[in-house]
Amino acid sequence: MRYSFTGKNTTVTEALKDKITAKLGRLEKLFPEDISITVTLSVVKLDHTIEVTVNLPKRILRAEVTSDDMYSAIDEVVDVLEKQMVKYKNRLRDKSRRDTSFIEELKAFKEDDDYNDEDEGIKIARIKKFPIKPMDAEEAVMEMEMLGHNFFVFRNAGNDTFNVIYKRKNGTYGLIDPEN
Repeated sequence: MRYSFTGKNTTVTEALKDKITAKLGRLEKLFPEDISITVTLSVVKLDHTIEVTVNLPKRILRAEVTSDDMYSAIDEVVDVLEKQMVKYKNRLRDKSRRDTSFIEELKAFKEDDDYNDEDEGIKIARIKKFPIKPMDAEEAVMEMEMLGHNFFVFRNAGNDTFNVIYKRKNGTYGLIDPEN
């Protein structure tokens, strides 16, 4: 595994690097042989944030944790990545049983059956149907705020495509506009 460390408003010390590589090292048996991991550490006032991005073949795993202590944030982000990786590998196994095109992607990972995901499969708890009317992004934000949701799907009146507007952590809004 190749590591890349970046610090924002903080210095990445050797002790932090050693701690992160040791913690992520326990996940080494879940990852393929040659991957790159990008770790970004940032401090804003009393909030310590660690963001870890794992570049897998054909996929990217990302986890971000904010805590009042950097070392506890490191522990939490490793737990989040472990859960994501176990779930991803189990889904690949399930898909490879049904479709042979997923077998090659699964072969990139080391075989380790010590990890099992308890909740197998995706469980859809609720399905909503609603009419989608054409509107612009500002109208979609107003509609989303009125409903009290974090995201809203709408048909963009300008280009007649389906878009998603969502509320970001910093209070601004994002727009997902698919390419044709």
